[in-house]
Formats: sequence, C-alpha cells, structure tokens
Amino acid sequence: MSLDISVQDGVAVLRLDRPDAMNAIDPDLRRALREAWVEIGRDDRIRVTVLTGAGDRAFCVGSDLKKTMPPDESFAELTFGRAESDHLLAGMEMDKPIIAAINGHALGGGLEIALACDIRIASRNAQFGLPEVRVGSMPGAGGTQRLPRAVGVSMAMTLMLTGDRIDADEAYRIGLVSGLYDSADLMPAAMALAGRIAANAPLSVRAIKRVVRLSEGLTLEAGQALERLAFGTLRDTQDRIEGRKAFQEKRKPVFRGK
Repeated sequence: MSLDISVQDGVAVLRLDRPDAMNAIDPDLRRALREAWVEIGRDDRIRVTVLTGAGDRAFCVGSDLKKTMPPDESFAELTFGRAESDHLLAGMEMDKPIIAAINGHALGGGLEIALACDIRIASRNAQFGLPEVRVGSMPGAGGTQRLPRAVGVSMAMTLMLTGDRIDADEAYRIGLVSGLYDSADLMPAAMALAGRIAANAPLSVRAIKRVVRLSEGLTLEAGQALERLAFGTLRDTQDRIEGRKAFQEKRKPVFRGK
C-alpha cells in the first residue's frame, strides 16, 4: 500500500509511503490520496489531518515522471470531463484543517500539496522548490497561485522562474513554513499541534478555515461581512454554550460539533 492511514483521538495521519521513490506520486498513490481525502471529509470523528512522507529524505517530490506520461485524453476531455477527480489536489478542499509535516524534500507537486495545506512545519533537512520550468513545464496544481500568496510575488517568481531550491532555514525566514524541528521531533510536534486543534470546538475550527479561505480574493469590507455572518451562525450552537459553561465551572469543555 502506497498510503498509510491511521486515526486516533480525532487526528488522522496520512503518510505517503513510497520512500524508495522519494514519495513521488504515481497513479496508484494519486488514487489512494483522492479516496482518503473523501473519507476524511465524510468522517465526523476526524477533526484534523497530518500529512507527511515515509522516511526522512522526502515529504514528496511531486509526480513520478517514470509512471506519469502525458494522458491519452484530450485537454478538453480532461478539463470539461473528469478533471476534478483526476487533479493532484482532488478532495483536499474541505473545512477540516490539514497540517503538512514536511520531513525532507518538497519539490514540484509535493510542494504544491504542502501549499494546499493550512499549516506547514518542516524538519531542518527539508528543501523546497518548484523546478517544473527546468523540464519544460510549469506548476499546474496551484503553485502559481498559492506560492505568491504564501511568500510574496517577488520571491515566488524567483523560485518558479529559476527552478531553484531553498533550504529549511530560508523557507522559515520567508514564511513558507511556520516551524522547524529536528527530524526526530517533527511528527511529535505535528501531533501535538493537531491535538491542540482537535481539542477545540470543531464547528468553530471549520468556520475559521472557511472564512479565511473564502476571503482570499475579497476586499477587507467583504471579508469582515463574511466573518460576521459566520460568527452569527456559531452564536447559538451547543458547543458555544458548552464552552461558556466549562469556563464558568473551571473544567475542560466537551465539544460535540453541534
């Protein structure tokens, strides 16, 4: 199996498991990932997901070029037919948070997968890059859109137009990742972070993510209006009342997502 899945205490761990191929995405792994995201989205027991790669050399180096030659279908067939189901990031668009624990190289589609996550932390040996221009291609899974939003246009253009790589320290400096850890400490840190998120009211967590994501292309005024609507939607939930009762009674709240 090229994808390992485990769930405990509201946290799902997805581990890309092709270490001999630097966890590159082949058709089987792409299919397994797509099915896993659908299941995570449906399973109310899962509140947070941690995505990582097997071994300590690579998070993911993108598509396996040996096994992903150009498709037989026309571009029109893919674009207006089954493009969404075949897309590298298919299924990742959900309100549940996703943490990328980047344990090594995150290149090409691998970096694009990490960019689609909500939080990125990395091991100190990690490297990052979008080298598609060096093989006559370009980022095609959100790289041209998400990288400028994450690190600014000038830095993103430098990385994409040169195909250069940056190390973990530089990734942290420019805000591509929010934390650096020794390899042995990366997953414990990711799980601790996921646990803190999973302990919070799930509807609140999902509302925050949705508002932030939907506001990316809005004016400040429109974004604030969207925020106000989401806040009002949460106001009378059972979890919000439970949060107040727990605070008054000096105990941990028991959130049920209602």
